[in-house]
Amino acid sequence: MGNNLKTLREKRGLSQADLARELSVSRSWVHKLETSKSEPSLRMALRIAAILECKIEDIFFLN
Repeated sequence: MGNNLKTLREKRGLSQADLARELSVSRSWVHKLETSKSEPSLRMALRIAAILECKIEDIFFLN
């Protein structure tokens, strides 16, 4: 699964640490998501989409 997480996060002016704080996760986990080394649960994907004010499919996609 690929993603546009880094691009969308930066458009919102958020650092990895900012997003991690909003999600109550570690910054390293956000980095793993951005580099496709980890995948979020559906619940976490929904939370990320809400924070970034977009749809899940704008963030995550199948390669």
